[in-house]
Parts: sequence; structure tokens; C-alpha cells
Amino acid sequence: MSEIVRLTLVSHAMTDAMSAGRFPTDEPLNALGHRQVDATMDLGPVDAVWCGPEKRTRQTAELLGLRAETDTRLADLDHGAWRGSLLSKVPPGDLTVWLTDPTQAPHGGESVVALILRVGEWLESVGTRPGRLVAVTHPAVIRAAILAALDSPPKSFWRIDIAPASRTVMHRRGHAWTLRSTG
Repeated sequence: MSEIVRLTLVSHAMTDAMSAGRFPTDEPLNALGHRQVDATMDLGPVDAVWCGPEKRTRQTAELLGLRAETDTRLADLDHGAWRGSLLSKVPPGDLTVWLTDPTQAPHGGESVVALILRVGEWLESVGTRPGRLVAVTHPAVIRAAILAALDSPPKSFWRIDIAPASRTVMHRRGHAWTLRSTG
């Protein structure tokens, strides 16, 4: 019988960009974000913890009392030239292309397909490590992890809603990931 990998993906808490409908920069949590993170969130015993390199993921991990190793594969989707811009200021045609064709990155950043591949590689690398694992990262990275784990089509990316300061739990036994819970 193979050992089980238990992976809890924690979405970082609220930032000003999220509140304003702006593409993020490397920004900290806002006041609401600090309140959202409950240091008593029961993650159970933890064998390894990672986080994305951005301030908002590192702060969320710290507020949870976790000592996380930074992994660049858990970085947010690269929004390229749109970084810091309001969603409403992006040319509608470019936004439509980006939201409907996961292979495209009209902003000069990263496509959804590239993100899913990056996160899928990370999942494979931690999937052989039995125990209870935690990754504090971004809603986009968690969506990508779900799609990679379930071998779902990239066009489903925008149909998954990941709330700030939420948890998604996946298990792996053998060679397959199972989505256990979200929320």
C-alpha cells in the first residue's frame, strides 16, 4: 500500500489590488487581509510548507504561524504589462482573448496553459513526498493545481472560484491526485 500525500493549498488573504479590481503587483496584505487570516486555522501537523515569492503569500504564511520555504513555481500568474492596471482599463479585445483562449497572453506575461504546466510540474515534484504538506499561494495557482491534478481542460480555469484566505485539500496515493475539498 502506498503512502498518502496530503496537500493543503492556502490562498493568500485580501490585498488592495483584489479590492480595487486591479492586476496585482508585489504588494502586502491590506487591513482586511490581516483580519481574514486566522492564526488558529487548523492545518493539523505539517511536514513541509512552501509559499510563493510574493509579499502577500509570505505574510499569509507568517500570520498562520508557518515557516515556509519560498518556491518560485508557486508564483502568481504573470500579468505582464497589465501589472498594476485596473481590469476596466484593459482593452476589451485583449481581455476577451485572454479570458477565452488559455494559450494566449496578450499582456506579454504568462498564459494560463503555461501556468498550469508550471504548477503541474510542482505538483509532481511534491507528489512523491509522503506526509502533510502546505502551500500558501495565489487563487490562480490553486486553480491551475486543480486542473493539473484532475487532468481537466485549461479552458475551465476561469470557472473555478478560489476565495481569499481559503483552503483547498488534495490527496495523492500512488500516481493520482484526488480533490478532497475546497473552501
